[in-house]
Amino acid sequence: MIYLGLSGYVLTTRKDFSFMGGFLFVGILVATLGIIGAMIFTIPGLYLAISAMMILMMSGFILFDTSRIFHGGETSYVMATIALFLDILLLFQYLLTLLVAFAGDD
Repeated sequence: MIYLGLSGYVLTTRKDFSFMGGFLFVGILVATLGIIGAMIFTIPGLYLAISAMMILMMSGFILFDTSRIFHGGETSYVMATIALFLDILLLFQYLLTLLVAFAGDD
């Protein structure tokens, strides 16, 4: 549903989201440092915060990659497909992480 909503937004508004590239790159670097910090210091709350941040980052990457495909910034369809697949896969992984963390003992 998230993918369809975000891709539909890009296709209906025809807005170019290529400006998000730098922000997304810095976000991935910060998330990588946060993941390393969460592994070293074993803070469960930090990993949950990183999971929430990564859900937002992957949503941004779906907007960015769909916009690149739509506006002709990506010429290789194989690379475009792989990029969108990885965006959806990581989004699903981090959504599952949050769902499992808040599921409780039932």
